Amino acid sequence: MTSQVHPVDEVLPFGKLTALGLQHVLVMYAGAVAVPLIVGRALNLPPEQVAHLISADLFVCGLVTLIQALGATQWFGIKLPVMMGVTFASVAPMVSIAQSTGGNAGAGLIFGSVIGAGVISILIAPVISRMLRFFPPVVTGSIIAVIGISLMRVGVNWIFGNPVGPTAPNVVNPEYTKWLAEAQAMAGAPGSALPPVPKGFTVLPTVPNPKYADLSGAAVSGIVLLSILLIARFAKGFIANISVLMGILIGGVISVAMGLMNFDKVAKAEWFTVVLPFQIAMPVFDPVLILTMSLVMIVVMIESTGMFLALGDMTKREITQDELTRGLRTDGLGTLIGGIFNTFPYTSFSQNVGLVAVTGVMSRWVCVAGGAILVILGVLPKMGALIESLPTVVLGGAGLVMFGMVASTGIRILSNVDFRDNKHNAMIVAVSIGVGMIPLVAPNFRQWMPHSIHPLIESGILLASITAVVLNLFFNGAAKDNSAAINAARQADAH
Repeated sequence: MTSQVHPVDEVLPFGKLTALGLQHVLVMYAGAVAVPLIVGRALNLPPEQVAHLISADLFVCGLVTLIQALGATQWFGIKLPVMMGVTFASVAPMVSIAQSTGGNAGAGLIFGSVIGAGVISILIAPVISRMLRFFPPVVTGSIIAVIGISLMRVGVNWIFGNPVGPTAPNVVNPEYTKWLAEAQAMAGAPGSALPPVPKGFTVLPTVPNPKYADLSGAAVSGIVLLSILLIARFAKGFIANISVLMGILIGGVISVAMGLMNFDKVAKAEWFTVVLPFQIAMPVFDPVLILTMSLVMIVVMIESTGMFLALGDMTKREITQDELTRGLRTDGLGTLIGGIFNTFPYTSFSQNVGLVAVTGVMSRWVCVAGGAILVILGVLPKMGALIESLPTVVLGGAGLVMFGMVASTGIRILSNVDFRDNKHNAMIVAVSIGVGMIPLVAPNFRQWMPHSIHPLIESGILLASITAVVLNLFFNGAAKDNSAAINAARQADAH
């Protein structure tokens, strides 16, 4: 590599690019396939359509990653090591649509709202990017720290099981379920004196779920974590750079030996599929739903601003307003493409930002390789099923490392904030992180608030961002130029 080539633009040998790109894909895969599974089941789509949702999602993930990392014209692509995936911020409104209108009709409403939000996001990206001067180091560091801390919940849930769902800490007592079913049958019988069971009546889970925090799964996560640490400590060069991938592969082998991983889905999956626009449903454009999804995209773009600034720190490349606009505009373009291919809104995946910090590999061509792999997985369902078969406990050990590295980036940025002569900065950081933790520690805090604002307040990252920006304006005022914000992340290395 010549001295004129920035590490971000360095083209690595094909073998290294492939391995490092696969590492990025493994890290994001669980999150990438989760949304189509959730939304597809909420819509009550048949299994073959849910499978197509997954294939289309992987295909679009790869396509938008290529646009973001490679760049497309002067309008799109931030040209940083960014992997693009479906944003979980969009799940709540999409499931709400699915619950009110199921099947292909509901799918059409979802895809119409996604397309509309994508167009609006492209148009407002320059406006969002002009907010850069409101993100000095005290704001940026607080936001990135909250991003990392919030992601830790994902890693912990990978290890022990989700706090809700099939691996919840509690399950419904089978005796209660049986009694309720019998009562429903008796109430519906001709001549029964029993009143019908009230609509929506359910039984609370009260029995501990033996699947939650299973020690065998926790042991696999521990082995993965230990493997990553040992490889990072004692290995050299390329092997050290793929320590996360090596740890995941070791965890996969152990999972197969323990019977935690099987290949049934691989055997059932097709070898090849074609991803075409509007294969599930034609879009239906509802103004209210488009507005709701557009508000979600504003949340997503504010979060993306933090991600891009974090990458600017890790790669030691200044993020200008124009570059930020291109990156945010690509979020909108990816969402537009997602709606056309019957998938969902897209954003930069923060998991992979942490992987850049862990490996120290800054080349955007690694993510180009990852994008190409995702496109291939999208048209080869059998290959995608192989990766999907990997237990989440394997990813859990790696998640603790990667997500913790995101938080440490925020801490490094805050380490250069003036806390001695400006006592207000400590107040800004304290309150911002505290507010950002509310959805994490009290996820039901919004239960009595208007449902229409739930998408805006369920993201701890957004709450922390708004709080930090407002408090910084209140105590310190707005910067007169963008230099402090652009260099916020770089200050972490200015020792």
